[in-house]
Amino acid sequence: MEKNLKIILAFFVFVFIGINAVFTVGQSQQALLLQFGELVRVEKEPGLHFKLPFIQSPFYFDKRVLNVIAEEKELIAKDQKRVIISAFAKYKIVNPLKFYQTVRSTTGLQSRLNNIFDSSLRLVIGREPLMSLLTDKRAEMMHSIQGLVNEQSKNFGIDVVDVRILRADLPDKNSEAVYQRMQSDRYKEAREIRAKGEKEAQIIKSRSDKEKTMILAAANKKAQIIRGEGDAEATKIYASAYNKDPEFYNFYRSLESYKKSFNSSDTEIYLSTKDKYLQFFSKN
Repeated sequence: MEKNLKIILAFFVFVFIGINAVFTVGQSQQALLLQFGELVRVEKEPGLHFKLPFIQSPFYFDKRVLNVIAEEKELIAKDQKRVIISAFAKYKIVNPLKFYQTVRSTTGLQSRLNNIFDSSLRLVIGREPLMSLLTDKRAEMMHSIQGLVNEQSKNFGIDVVDVRILRADLPDKNSEAVYQRMQSDRYKEAREIRAKGEKEAQIIKSRSDKEKTMILAAANKKAQIIRGEGDAEATKIYASAYNKDPEFYNFYRSLESYKKSFNSSDTEIYLSTKDKYLQFFSKN
């Protein structure tokens, strides 16, 4: 009985020691194996690994791209305009030993990177006007900030792969002043556009009136010429007709005159039958 108890106890001790002699590294992990605070080796391959039980301990770090969000801060651009910046960075732990020795954890890295972010943002944004954040130059500024942050953070065993500005807002007082200035500028621009439009309208109207006068004058001139030519042609025809048969022409013209003179029924005309005007009414 006592022998069996020793065997069982030895088995559990062996299992306990065996459990403490292995450790696993996940697909997204890398591990430092330390012995009394000294590095034994770095394990970056996933799977089961062995260690000396009790005296060696693994410390795990993520191999994936991680985020760190910088604290929101108020900065001054080159044109002395204030802006509130909120930014973030993406990084990878490329040297887990150096990372462990300098910052220990991602929490420790957060405070260190915030200081680096602050100085890099102030340096880059401080040499550019505020409007640069709203143009294509913003990408160039982000690249400069990334370079500065990456250079200063290499001592932490990380590689900064990207830096982005989440938000760039004006302070409340500045926002109101900028809004009022923008509103005034838009009103001024609108007045200038209206004045320019009215000036163009007057020019177009004057040009149209001038063209209208010229067209009417040309039309009247042409009409008078056509009318004169018509009258001349009519006179010529009348003269030709008169010369062919003067007596018939006199007769026809007298009939036309009678038709126009005696057209009204309420008009009475008293003329002598011997009057030359009524010569065609006489029997002779």
